[in-house]
Amino acid sequence: MLSIATKVEQIISESPFLTEGMSLGLINLSELARQLRPQLEADLWKPVGQAAVVMALRRLSDRLPQHASAIPVLAPRSGELNSKTDLSLFTYRLSDLSHECQRQLLAMAEPHTGMFVTVTRGVQEILVVCSRALVPMVEDAFGSERLLARMDNLTALTLRLNPETRRTPGIYHAVLKKLAWDKISVVNMMCTFTELTILLEQSQTGAAFSALSQIVSH
Repeated sequence: MLSIATKVEQIISESPFLTEGMSLGLINLSELARQLRPQLEADLWKPVGQAAVVMALRRLSDRLPQHASAIPVLAPRSGELNSKTDLSLFTYRLSDLSHECQRQLLAMAEPHTGMFVTVTRGVQEILVVCSRALVPMVEDAFGSERLLARMDNLTALTLRLNPETRRTPGIYHAVLKKLAWDKISVVNMMCTFTELTILLEQSQTGAAFSALSQIVSH
């Protein structure tokens, strides 16, 4: 059975807001303990004392970094945000034919310069993100495959990063935490060596662009 301290750490780690607030000393631990007690008692199936929760929070607080998270390292002279709108996302079950489907799609999309298309192969699934104009090509190339999910009206925001990013812990976390603070949901995230692309619902594009622009401005 989980201990009070372990369960408290699990709850805090799942909330970027609580983690940030505790690391900066902005949260009253006694009040937070009072708020957490009902959940702790329900999860642990036993009475939980306020003093024990406060002690667990205090010990956890002492282990958290006492400074703001790292700001992403932007590539020199290329910290701009790029956006692509009217995108669609397809998720297919990975099969023996997926490689050939991918090859066909990229061959058909090649003449359409300026269009957005990316294919990501997972362990059991394959993800395709493309401009709306390429949707018929995706449906044609992957027509024999099992479609698991589809989303339309998406936007991709791409942030250029310095190559040294790979040696800096917490870079992606800093970006995602900024979006979480602003209550922006991320549909998907795609990375290359110096690019981080965030896929969002079109309705959240303005808020996300504003939030990430604050990072770029640094």
